[in-house]
Amino acid sequence: MATMQDVASLAGVSSKTVSRVFNDDPHVLPETRSRVESAMRELNYVPNVLARTFRAGRSSSVGVAVPDVVDPFFAAVVRAVEEVCSVSGITTLVTSIGDDPARERAVLDSLLRSQLMGLVLAPVAEDQSWLAPWAEHTPIVFVDRAPGGLDADSFVEDDHRGAYLATRHLLEHGHTRVAFIADSAHPPSTRRRLEGYRSALAESGIDLDDALVSLDATDRGPAAAVVDALLALASPPTALFSANARVTMALVPALRSRAIASLGFGDFPMADQLDPAVSVIEQDPARLGRLAATRALARFGDADGEHERSTVVPVGLLLRESCGCHLTA
Repeated sequence: MATMQDVASLAGVSSKTVSRVFNDDPHVLPETRSRVESAMRELNYVPNVLARTFRAGRSSSVGVAVPDVVDPFFAAVVRAVEEVCSVSGITTLVTSIGDDPARERAVLDSLLRSQLMGLVLAPVAEDQSWLAPWAEHTPIVFVDRAPGGLDADSFVEDDHRGAYLATRHLLEHGHTRVAFIADSAHPPSTRRRLEGYRSALAESGIDLDDALVSLDATDRGPAAAVVDALLALASPPTALFSANARVTMALVPALRSRAIASLGFGDFPMADQLDPAVSVIEQDPARLGRLAATRALARFGDADGEHERSTVVPVGLLLRESCGCHLTA
């Protein structure tokens, strides 16, 4: 079986560099990373972390549980986890939790019984304290949404800041009636984004109008009904902020031919090709997936290793046309 030193010799680097590539150190030069990964594949290198799976009687698999694998955001997270694991010959077991918090425990119990090396989880329920016994033996890393009632690693994006930036940008275009549209109230990410929206309004001296907040845009039909209801108000909104990419996509048909500005949280395929092209808060789900998978494997190899428990990844504005900027993508 090839060793780390064998890989280092073939790639012309040090063993430490091979370790840094395996642990997805962002400071490794792209050409060096490519050379090391090529050497790993050529030698069929199996890291020592896998040897521990055989000694412990575990499968050489990492689980990934997200609300919906079709959602562009979570699909990118899953792909990134698979990419990190595949370099080391580790398979991924992927499952969708759905939108019902009551299903979460049953789905995760079934997945964890597979004796995983680690679990990357984007939860839908508010409380994960019941996972504590599992976490004693299986590294659990939360992505996009922080854990509730459990001390575990998490990689989340700056939801509050992103929603604040989006709402402030619409206000700067002169809109004083900005609606907030989401598909559910229970995800912590939605609640943080709602708080960011409220913060931007308060900073501008605008009182929150509950009539402009909707949490019911679960699909195209409900999204159209939400838009119709908002525009039928005595003082309708002139702009709206959608809380995630799935909501934004559901709103696209309803907003066609409507004179209303919009900005969404999260990019999605073809968003830049629509007319108008959709302005968004730009996320990096692939980065979240890479970070989470790397941390899960690191915890499996060294459960007591020193790592920051909670990491918040910044987001930014990606301005196109739907907000009123009339920029080219």
